[in-house]
Amino acid sequence: MVGFASGPIPSLPLNLTLLKGASLVGVFWGDFAKREPKANAQMMAELAQWYGQGKIKPVIDSTMPMAELKAAYAHMGSRGVKGKLVMVN
Repeated sequence: MVGFASGPIPSLPLNLTLLKGASLVGVFWGDFAKREPKANAQMMAELAQWYGQGKIKPVIDSTMPMAELKAAYAHMGSRGVKGKLVMVN
């Protein structure tokens, strides 16, 4: 999960990880991208490929022209965005 802009951080039933023999791992992606730029680029290319194949479908809240960048930040700051706000030329 990334971010919790829509409200409180959800609680997780941590016993499920034990019962299912699963792992719960947190990642600071920004640091990973700095330390492993090649691996990060490869991962981003794979995500782009999955998007192109329709395997993943991000929720697009709205699109705004780059000329309205300031308004876009205000909209995000007001927590009015549900999904991704995409800036276009």
